[in-house]
Amino acid sequence: MSFLNGDDLGSMRREGVGLAGLILVQAFCAVFFLSDAISDFADAGRYALGDWHLIIETVAALGLAVGILFELRYLFRLLRRKAHVERGLSIAAGALHDLMESYFDSWNLTPSERDVATFALKGLNNAEIAELRGSAEGTVKAHLNGIYRKAGVSGRGALLSLLVEDLMQAPLVGQAGTAPAAPDG
Repeated sequence: MSFLNGDDLGSMRREGVGLAGLILVQAFCAVFFLSDAISDFADAGRYALGDWHLIIETVAALGLAVGILFELRYLFRLLRRKAHVERGLSIAAGALHDLMESYFDSWNLTPSERDVATFALKGLNNAEIAELRGSAEGTVKAHLNGIYRKAGVSGRGALLSLLVEDLMQAPLVGQAGTAPAAPDG
């Protein structure tokens, strides 16, 4: 189960490369302006402190350099946060999958019922499930009724609530870094 598709990941990579490129251009500009300011100070000698244009140019170049350092720090912080969030999503997706499988086992769902239940929990309607499985909508309805009966729930919302409630009560990561234990019978 994945929360990000390939297009999302590609877009994030392009944005990261674009941001890194922008920072690189800014760094080039900062080096250019700072070297120019240093050269101007060397040429002006002791009169440099009275040249407001040169002072403003130097302060602006230093401001650009400081801004780049803050951007880099912020970029690395965002990258660490993104990695943390992706890890959390991966753990949550794995825990949900493990929880679903344990429930499916405890309810003794057939392979067809497992497919239908998985698609239903992902939010697909009966027509979409039937199309994906190459079966009739009536067959999907029959499978769903069997799933609801075996699970002891009244419908799709109650089935989803059962899983989400159980997932929210258990920690996402156990003591050994594993997903939560399967539910009892």
